[in-house]
Order: sequence, then structure tokens, then C-alpha cells
Amino acid sequence: MYCQEPENTLKSLRHGISFFDGIEFDIRMTSDNQLVVHHDRDVSILQSRLQGKSKWVEAWTLADLEAEGFVSFRGMLEDPVIRENWVEKGKMGCIEIKRPHPNAPMGGGFFSRKKHNQHVANIIKLADKILDEFNVPHENMIYYAFHKGMKQSTQLAKTLRPWAALIPYISPYGNKTTQRIQSFPTYISTPFSSLIKQHNTMGSAMLPCAIEYFVAPYNKLPFGKTIGLKGKNLHNLNKLRKGMPTYVWPTKPVNEKLILNAGLTGLSDNANHELTWLPTGHARWVNPGTQPLDKQQQLLLDSATEENHLEILKQLKLEVPTWADCDDARRKDLVSMWKETWNWKKTVDELLQDASGSSPPWQVPRLIGHRGSGKTSRPVIGQ
Repeated sequence: MYCQEPENTLKSLRHGISFFDGIEFDIRMTSDNQLVVHHDRDVSILQSRLQGKSKWVEAWTLADLEAEGFVSFRGMLEDPVIRENWVEKGKMGCIEIKRPHPNAPMGGGFFSRKKHNQHVANIIKLADKILDEFNVPHENMIYYAFHKGMKQSTQLAKTLRPWAALIPYISPYGNKTTQRIQSFPTYISTPFSSLIKQHNTMGSAMLPCAIEYFVAPYNKLPFGKTIGLKGKNLHNLNKLRKGMPTYVWPTKPVNEKLILNAGLTGLSDNANHELTWLPTGHARWVNPGTQPLDKQQQLLLDSATEENHLEILKQLKLEVPTWADCDDARRKDLVSMWKETWNWKKTVDELLQDASGSSPPWQVPRLIGHRGSGKTSRPVIGQ
């Protein structure tokens, strides 16, 4: 029986990148200027383990966090399974940079935008150095953050790697409810067309986007043209984005098929290898980006029934080459099919140029493991 590993731990990250087309994870800076993989601003361990220590991640040394079971960014890349999948097999790494609470060490207070920008820039500099050391291709990763000064931070860091900002902005303080209340007016006043424009103006390499923009009734709330995953709303979506890579979270099994069919990448919390039949009545294909199906293979997958879907999945897994193993003719056929289906703006030749030997073009729909193998309950360590 599948047992989900705690989020953002080495076991979770290893499983997620082996199972899906890549992983999303979060990094923070420690008190000794190292990078640790950790989502929450509070150290996510049992209260009894704090033993009078500060609750802020940024107040802890990397060694102390590793002793509790958390992994460093460097340690993650030193793992051979993660390194092979990320560097050699074309898997994607979505790196969410976390700002500390304004009152935490290195938090910079509530109003010092200059310090906030510099903190994120310092994280990017450290991450760049590690990614370069392990030869992680630029086309296999993305930085993003809930940070209004993301463009300024990338300029301060002088990074050449791709990045994006997370919009609507969510502050690094307050609880989940207050954060949602703060971001709601921006969500209402920012239709999808505005998101596209903002990201293109900033120079974002892709568009990270909340699921609420695509599903009813939430997709009807923002001003402007409604977009969605079916019918006229899907037509509106692909007409507006013109192939801009769009990553959607959270992607649940109930909307996974629609998201991929819409040409979007889904961030999933479900890396359960035992989930092979989706609640929508479809066989589950978990590597649409790194082991892409052509038209005939997609038709075969879509024809699967609950009774025969395991046989069909086994057949496809054996027969379908990975993107890395595709010859030039198959790659061109796949890109031509995707371009026509989803109204991609670039030419086929341009898209093929953007791809690498192991990685398909950025625009290709993928399934990405959210925080490795998925979000888990709190505390992360010591449940």
C-alpha cells in the first residue's frame, strides 16, 4: 500500500521526481546562509522539539535543521536519483523561493522593500551557484516567489536562469485565512488576460496560476473574459495565452485530465502509483511531458476502460519513447500536433530550438509533484 512521505523531504522529492515529469519545492535561507528545502516560515516539527529555540526557519543553522530530518538544497542535488532525473532525464524543477516573516531574522521588517529584494536576490545567487555546479540545464528549472520585487531581485542576483512572479501576491505574514482575504481583491481585479500581460511585461518565462482561474464558480469572479477547461472558455484560454507555459495548482485527480487536455501543466499532490484510474473515468498517464503520446497513442489511452486500463498503461509504458529517446521526425510530429491543438504562437522550428536533448519545449503539458510527492499535514517532521 502506498504511504506518502512528508512533503519536501528527500524521500518525498526522490519519489516525486521519479514518478512525475518533475517536482516543485520550496527553499529558504538559514542563519548560516545556506539553503534548506522547507515550506513554512515556522520550523515544522513537534513543539516539544523546539526546546526553547526560535520558531523561525531563518534563525536555525542548516546542520540543526538537517538533524531534524530536513534536507539542504545541495543535499537534494547530491542524491543520485534526483540528479539523474533532473539533469539527464529532462525532468522539471520548480523552485519556490520563500521570504521570511518580517519579524524573523533576515525578514527586513514590514516596509523595507530594498531588504526584501536583496534577501530574495541572495537566495537566487546561492541557488544559481549550486545549480551550475550540478549542471542543471536552464530549460529544466524555474524560480518563482510570492514577491512583488521578483524582477528587481533577479536583476540584483544577475541570474540568467528563468523566473516568474506568483500573482496574486500573498504576503509572508498572517494565517491562511488573512492571506486569502488580502489577496482576494487582487484576484477579482486581475483577469487572466491581465495576468498574461503582466508576466509578459515583467519578462516571466512562464505563468504560475491558481486553479480558481479555471474552474467554476471561481473563474467567473475576476473581471474580464472568463476562461476555463472546456468549450468556449477553453477557446478563450488558449487564444489569450498563445502557448505561454502555464502551471496550475493544486491539480486534483478530478480535474487532472481536463488540465492536461487544455495544454496546461498540473502541480499534483497525489503521487500515488496505485492511482491508475481517475475519478473522471480515464486512465492516468503521469508523464505527459517526458514520455509524450502521439495522436494514436492518446486515442488508445482515451479508449481504456476500468477493466482493461492496466494492460493499456503497461503497453504504452513499454512502447512510448521518452522525449530524450525520440528521433527528429517524432519530435517534429509531436510539436506540430501540440502547436495546432493549443494555438501556440511560436513556429515548430522555434519550439524545437527551445527544447534540449532531454527536455521537451517549455509549453508542453507536464505533471509536477507539488512539494515532492504532495502536500502533507503539520508538523512535517514528527507526525
